[in-house]
Amino acid sequence: MSEAEIRSAAEADLPFVTEIYTHAVLHGTATFELIPPDLAEITRRFRTLMDGSFPYLVASLDGRVVGYAYAGPYRPRPAYRFTVENSVYLDPSIYRRGIGLALMQRLIAECEARGYRQMIAVIGDSANAGSIGVHTKTGFTMIGTHPNVGLKFGRWLDTVMMQRALGEGAGTVPVDN
Repeated sequence: MSEAEIRSAAEADLPFVTEIYTHAVLHGTATFELIPPDLAEITRRFRTLMDGSFPYLVASLDGRVVGYAYAGPYRPRPAYRFTVENSVYLDPSIYRRGIGLALMQRLIAECEARGYRQMIAVIGDSANAGSIGVHTKTGFTMIGTHPNVGLKFGRWLDTVMMQRALGEGAGTVPVDN
């Protein structure tokens, strides 16, 4: 098996993104969505991020999209404009092969290049050791847990909050463009 190629996503990748996310919604606890969005909704979300100049990446392996990652606004209020929230999803067939780590590393670099200063991870399910591990390996620290805030598959789930400084972080005040 070859090494995964990490590149900017295109609309042609969105059927694969939809398929990966559908599996996560129906079988996992990384997302608290209960009904998988269709391709039209995934496309709408993608275009919103593209219109905001946020990074959206895919990982392809042997010509097939097997994972994706993106950053988007952490909160809508203008004071949060230098903070992003990340999302990473993988096809279950490629777990534990370093592709999630590669996507996160590239996503961090893309966000730093765009001048963002903080990245927040909101990880569904405190038992999600894979995601917590990837975030820890890429420099995130634990900032808290919201216990029992989601109900999915008949059980209560936590969300884990992690944070990582980007670039100069809070060491300086960025200049608004």
